[in-house]
Amino acid sequence: MGLAMAKNLMKGGHSVIGFDLSGTAMNNHVLNGGQAADSPAEVAESAEIVITMLPNGKIVRHAIFDEGGIAETMQTRALLIDMSTIHPSETDGIRKDLAVKQIAMVDAPVGRTSVEAALGTSLFMVGATKDNLETVRPVLECMGDTIIDCGGPGTGSRMKIVNNLMTTSLNVLTAQILTFSDATGLDRDLAVSVMNGTAAGRGHMSTTYPAKVLKGDLTPAFMIDLAKKDLDIALALSNELGVSLSLPTQAEAIYAEAQEAGRGGQDWTAIFDMLHRNHFPAD
Repeated sequence: MGLAMAKNLMKGGHSVIGFDLSGTAMNNHVLNGGQAADSPAEVAESAEIVITMLPNGKIVRHAIFDEGGIAETMQTRALLIDMSTIHPSETDGIRKDLAVKQIAMVDAPVGRTSVEAALGTSLFMVGATKDNLETVRPVLECMGDTIIDCGGPGTGSRMKIVNNLMTTSLNVLTAQILTFSDATGLDRDLAVSVMNGTAAGRGHMSTTYPAKVLKGDLTPAFMIDLAKKDLDIALALSNELGVSLSLPTQAEAIYAEAQEAGRGGQDWTAIFDMLHRNHFPAD
């Protein structure tokens, strides 16, 4: 992904000096028209903007602060953009330690995949001050078509974790449901087509939640009692078919909690209202 982004930066008229532990990646970067450095420090020495995109927070910190790292040579007028997906507390710690050296940092983890990175249509979730966001915007626009201001330093890192929790969890749920569907004997393409026409495939974020609970409306379009009944039927059938549905089983317990709390007649999106109030009782 980083290699594709570097290529798009060069297409946008920027000179890109790169460093990677992978010799293959560096060779490809040079073949694309980039320059190769022998260390992160050499990359940062003359750079106006330094971008890190690395597997985890420990490696990001090593690349910045270890001997031969970015912080050794980076100019105080320059900006560091970390596009890695790391723990928000690691992002906060790196930003704080860079500030001691009078170096500003932007967290801008990447949405979408390597396919979009190659096309230059990535999405960036940006955590930055307003001034720093505007400074890096032209650079990000070379690599992506969607730049989202998440609300200040550190918020890009947090948004990425929230987003990826949703997508990684939905991946498992999707796999479980399609396995269950196959076990019932349904045609898979038909099942996918039907679910893509309902909230099952279209997603609650874009259908039921904006229409109900996010507006503060818990009057039932589809009651929790009915949702719980349907879920119980599905779980009973899955047991008969020998299909494991771990996430729906956990969901059943939460629906049962809602019923016990007297919410059975509320809209099924009231599950969010219940969980939110459990965590934020003062609200």
